[in-house]
This record gives sequence, C-alpha cells and structure tokens, in this order.
Amino acid sequence: MTSTNYILKAEGINKSFGAVIAANDININIQSGEKVSLIGSNGAGKTTFMNMVTGYLKPDTGSIIFENEDITQLNPRNITQKGISRSFQIPQIFEPMTAWENLLVALGTSQENHSFFKSARSKENSEYIDEILNRFSLNEFAHRQVSELPGGVRKLLDIAMALVRKPKILLLDEPTSGVGSEEKYPLMDTIAKALSGENLTVIFVEHDMDIVQNYSDRIIAFYSGSVIADGNSKEVLGDSKVKEYVTGKTQLKVN
Repeated sequence: MTSTNYILKAEGINKSFGAVIAANDININIQSGEKVSLIGSNGAGKTTFMNMVTGYLKPDTGSIIFENEDITQLNPRNITQKGISRSFQIPQIFEPMTAWENLLVALGTSQENHSFFKSARSKENSEYIDEILNRFSLNEFAHRQVSELPGGVRKLLDIAMALVRKPKILLLDEPTSGVGSEEKYPLMDTIAKALSGENLTVIFVEHDMDIVQNYSDRIIAFYSGSVIADGNSKEVLGDSKVKEYVTGKTQLKVN
C-alpha cells in the first residue's frame, strides 16, 4: 500500500468542545475500496470524525485530504459535490414526500446542471431512481409517503439518497441503530448487496461487534477522542485496550 492509493487522509486532527477533547491527534489513511468500521463507546469521537470529514464540523488543527485535495475548510455541500456522501443516525428525509420523490430531490440537486427552474424528472433520472429502489428492495415503498414507512425502510432510504449521488466515499452513521436485533442482518445484507459492484469506499459507525466483523475488512477503534487500534478484526478486537475501553469483554470471540 502506498500513499498514492489513499483516497482519504486525516492528518493531525484535533477538536475540542471546551474541556472535552473530541479528537486528539487523529491520523487515519483510508485506501480506495476499503470497507472500514469505526467502533467505540458513545462520545469516543467516531461521529465527530465523520462530521469533520463531511464538513459539518471544522477541526481546530490538522487537515483532511480527499484525493490529494485539502477539503478541511469546505462546507458540506461542496464536499458532497467532490464525491463524499453520507447517511445519518437519524434519517434525514422529507416525510411529506414519497420515497421516490426523496430520491429525485437527492439526485436532482447533486447534478451539475441542476436548476430550480428546470424539472429533474427526466427519463434518465427516473430510470436510475427505479434502479436504486430495486437495489435496496424498496420498490413496494416507492410511492408511499415517507412518514408512513417503518424504521428499517427509512434507514435504507436515507442510505439510498446518499448513494444516488454516485459518491466515491460513503459514510454511514450507525446504519442499524433503532432496528430490532432480528432485523440487523437482513438490513446489512440489503445494504451490502446494494453497494456491491460499486467502486466505493465505505466507512461506517457501528456498535454491534458481530456486524462489524461480518461487514468490514478493517476496524478503527476510538476512545476518548483518540485512535487506540487500527487493523483487521482479529487484531483490533483482540487488542487489550479495545477489550477494556470498547467491547468490555476479556474473552471476545473473534472470527
């Protein structure tokens, strides 16, 4: 692995909120195509890191480099246009609209020729939205108002809205939160299937270690704003600091 292969680099990132240190000298390099999970207890710094990558927060010091370009001071809209897209722990969707209309808004506003005076409902866009709905198994919900949809479907729609923009990096903030334990694997299977075939780097925050082991090829563990372990599941979940501060298990089963 060489530096030229890194699609995303965080260099010396620091962020504090008063006396609370949310990021303490974070240095992370992510290679194109990796599936990376971020783990850690609540307040460890995972979502803060994602928010800085996507421009919702600015680091106090340090740089975020995407495809050899410094994006540290760009706003979220500009970062999205560069090729970094995200979903949220609480889905950010337009409840009075249908699932299909939500995807149309996400797609239409992402296109370079977007205009508020021109309809985004073209044949090409309509066909692409139908394809995305099919990939996420959302066909039956396409024309239902979002406020009527169950939690798992809303999660999938939020991720589909992020993917419809054709990003190079997709960040998922706790994709299985608020979903029953029996729904987690089917939900992640649907997401994994929908993302397959894409030349996509995926970074996701997750608390369920079984999900982490099964759907990522690299794990980064956070504690108190610092990275305490970074590697494959055996290395990270077997790390003594991770057992003490993250999983709380001295005999964690590692696949």
